[in-house]
Amino acid sequence: MLLPPTHRKTELIEVIRITDPARHLNSENLAGDTAAIWEGDQAKQALSLIVDLPGSELYRCFLPGWGIRAHSTTDQLFEIAFCFRCHGARIWGPELPAEQRGQTFDAESPAALELLRRFRSCLSD
Repeated sequence: MLLPPTHRKTELIEVIRITDPARHLNSENLAGDTAAIWEGDQAKQALSLIVDLPGSELYRCFLPGWGIRAHSTTDQLFEIAFCFRCHGARIWGPELPAEQRGQTFDAESPAALELLRRFRSCLSD
């Protein structure tokens, strides 16, 4: 998956459990409840998994259940909503090229399955 160049500045990731997936069909930002905060190595590992997500065919529904907010030490850098059903991701961020805002990923890939496992583990903590 293509991430904004600012992803290199990420120090902290908020894991978001999306409570109203249908809202994200046309929204301009990520909305939901913070399920966890990942810092340091945990944040770097998550970004590595996201970068390793291979592309896929989009299946249309886009009802995301999980998302992230990436932060530097001073600013929010970008947000991503993931739909593991339709293999779609929506990214919001300043100066993000239009072609990077909507992307696809293979939700059955090892990187996606591990990312989803990590998201779900936030609910049992």
